[in-house]
Amino acid sequence: MSAYILGIESSCDDTSAAVLKNTLVLSNVIANQHVHEKFGGVVPELASRAHQQNIIPVINTAIQEANINKKDLSAIAFTRGPGLLGSLLVGSSFAKALSLTLNIPLIEIDHMEAHILAHFLQDEENKKVPSFPFLCLTVSGGHTQIVKVTDYFKMEIIGKTIDDAAGEAFDKAAKIMGLPYPGGPMIDKFAKEGNPKAFQFSEPRIAELDYSFSGLKTSILYFIRDRLKIDETFIEKNKSDLCASIQSTIITILMKKLVLASEQTGIRNIAIAGGVSANSGLRQAMQDASIKNNWEIFIPKLTYSTDNAAMIAVAGYFKFIQGKFANQNQVPYARQSSRN
Repeated sequence: MSAYILGIESSCDDTSAAVLKNTLVLSNVIANQHVHEKFGGVVPELASRAHQQNIIPVINTAIQEANINKKDLSAIAFTRGPGLLGSLLVGSSFAKALSLTLNIPLIEIDHMEAHILAHFLQDEENKKVPSFPFLCLTVSGGHTQIVKVTDYFKMEIIGKTIDDAAGEAFDKAAKIMGLPYPGGPMIDKFAKEGNPKAFQFSEPRIAELDYSFSGLKTSILYFIRDRLKIDETFIEKNKSDLCASIQSTIITILMKKLVLASEQTGIRNIAIAGGVSANSGLRQAMQDASIKNNWEIFIPKLTYSTDNAAMIAVAGYFKFIQGKFANQNQVPYARQSSRN
């Protein structure tokens, strides 16, 4: 019997709703918030206000594009965390109210788990999905993790950043260079025209499978500051080479630990997920590593790399068939470690 799952994602600055028939994507609607661009980053209060404005039309559009009636829905899945509390409250409150109105189950979803489970979304025939166990490098603006996945909801973090995330390093470097927000995609754009070996930046020496990016951010800051003292036009003259070198360094750091994790666990099914998985350099590095290390790799479509409700809905589907439902008393959580 088919299940129709409505997914609602509101963890940061994108309001998204999706409808799935089991794991098949029927619709996936995302409303972006451009109001943050002039501030150079997400302003939490503005984000929550925009979610309030967007959530009803986004959900209505998702249901219409799925060509179903809201009464056909089997359950509602929503992002409980981690994320911005104000933004999460908008999505969770609406999900709770709608589940009561329709008298259907409510399913709470961890945002980072959903990024990983996005690999099980189906929107084309015979799409290959990872087999268990597999490793997933989950990289975003707030998280950098290597996760060992042995079942849909049996996930073990075997490596993580001890300070800043890789996405933060991209965004900070972009800000230092005066690139517009969001900075990560801008670095990726200019890197395609540059020399990745033009400039050298120090790589952290962190034990085992953990990451660190705070030192790299400082290294980039001091390097550019010192060059600007000599030549005020240094950034403009070397923009592409700077972006290519910064991107290459971050990707090298990410991939070295991922290769080590594969060697230590013996797992050769390797996936990437999270916003930074949209980076073209990282995607190419995965392709290269798959040949060198005999990996079977899984790279999500760009649509499912960044925050989206389809990944929330597919995680909701797997909980739905297991009967793992939420209650009206559950509240959002801002950080992953605070989950209960």
